[in-house]
Amino acid sequence: MNKRLIAKSMIALMLAANAPAFAQHNDRHDRRDDRREYRDDRRDDRRDHRDARRDDRRDHRDDRHARRGAGPRHDLYRGNRLPSNYNHRQYVVDNWRSHRLSAPPRGHHWVQVGNDYVLAAIATGVIASVLLGN
Repeated sequence: MNKRLIAKSMIALMLAANAPAFAQHNDRHDRRDDRREYRDDRRDDRRDHRDARRDDRRDHRDDRHARRGAGPRHDLYRGNRLPSNYNHRQYVVDNWRSHRLSAPPRGHHWVQVGNDYVLAAIATGVIASVLLGN
């Protein structure tokens, strides 16, 4: 009976001594899984953000084409360059008051493109504003 008690106590001691090792092993795996889940969540967030930006760009592009642009072909928009054939003095509106336009800021001038008016930078031709006629 004494041998049996000693054997049981030895088994109990061995199991008790190995219990923290099992717990530590599981903790390490739990932490690894937590880090992996965190990385996956961040990756999904980045993908969602990229998809949202892509959708916004598509929406903006669709809105831009749904709007009417200036000029005879309706293809002049804010931020684009004025075509080079409108760089001549005959298109520049010097009497902007009589056309009911605001004063152009320094470095800009009003250009009449068909029935529309475009405020463009003199040096670069970049369109700053578009006023559509009827």
